[in-house]
Order: sequence, then C-alpha cells, then structure tokens
Amino acid sequence: MRILIADDHNLVIDTISMFLEAEGDVTVETASSLDGAIDLVGRAAPFDMVVLDFQMPGMQGLDGLSRMLTTVPDVPVAVISGTASPQVAQEAIARGASGFLPKTLGAKSIMSAIRLMTAGEIFVPFDFMRQTDKKTVANLTERETQVLDGLCGGKSNKEIARDLELQEVTIKLHVKTLCRKLEAKNRTQAAMIAKERNLL
Repeated sequence: MRILIADDHNLVIDTISMFLEAEGDVTVETASSLDGAIDLVGRAAPFDMVVLDFQMPGMQGLDGLSRMLTTVPDVPVAVISGTASPQVAQEAIARGASGFLPKTLGAKSIMSAIRLMTAGEIFVPFDFMRQTDKKTVANLTERETQVLDGLCGGKSNKEIARDLELQEVTIKLHVKTLCRKLEAKNRTQAAMIAKERNLL
C-alpha cells in the first residue's frame, strides 16, 4: 500500500510514517505543501491513499481538498487536522473526502482508518463529531459568533480569516450579516453592542 502524507510539521509526518511503515506492507511518501503533494501524485507511481493536513501551505481551507480530488479522482483523499472543528470535518466529507483524521487519534486507529478508507469506506471519529462545546449568542450562528469575538478583540477581517481558516471575503459576509442581526451600522458598533449586552 502506497500512502502520501502531506503536512508541514515534520514531527507529525515522521511519527505517522514510522507507525504506518511498521505495518510492513505500507510505503509512505511525504510532502510539506499542497503544491508539493500535487506534484508528487503527478510524477510518482499511483498512490492508494492521500492524507492532507488542513492547515499546511496551499490548502486555503478545503479548497485544497477539492484541488487534490480533481487531480486524483480515483484515489481516496482524507483530511487530517489538530484544530479543525466537527463542522469542517462535515464539510470535508460533503466535498468528497474519504475521511477526517484528528491528530489526537492514536497511531493504530489512524492505520485502521486508512485501511477502511482504501477499502472504499468513509471514516469520521464518532466522539469527535459529537463535540458540542461551541458557543453561540443571541440569534447568531456559531461562525458569526466566532467572527463577532474577533471584532471585539479588535482584529481585522484578514486576521479573523486567518484565525478561522476562511477566506477574507467570507468574513466580510459574516460581518455584514451579524451587523444586520444586531442592528449595528458597522463592525465597530457591532463590537460595542456585544460588549454592552455581555454577549461574549
């Protein structure tokens, strides 16, 4: 079995590769960016599985997943992350990912998950998806609440986009929507309203 793991953290790559190759029938190739991974699948022998880190260079959220799926339409592609939410995992599956691997998952569980996905199954940890500690306020969605928290922290749209791993244009849309819901004229007033009402 040939597996490509793309992650910009050497420790993660080294650890996972060591455990996978200890299985005996697994060969691991690595890349540190999405472009590097796409280049590798284009010139190397076919892979049985591709695992992409959600936050590595070039990914741009789940757009990188879509690029890889277009590049290797017949190969299972999974997303791995130490910070992404259950909502991101759900969206990854909706976009065509074969699974989502939290970096907190044990090595044996990762190997089992990879074998499951290469067999054509979808893998998402049940306990991870049950996480419900995300807070929302007023009539705002979870994402709007996160954006509002960024506004109250004095962050720019670009900074909030980076924190939430979203496109800046998406943050602008969320700001516009939450301003309407809070009846605020602009982002500054929205932050003031949130503080006055102790929404966060």
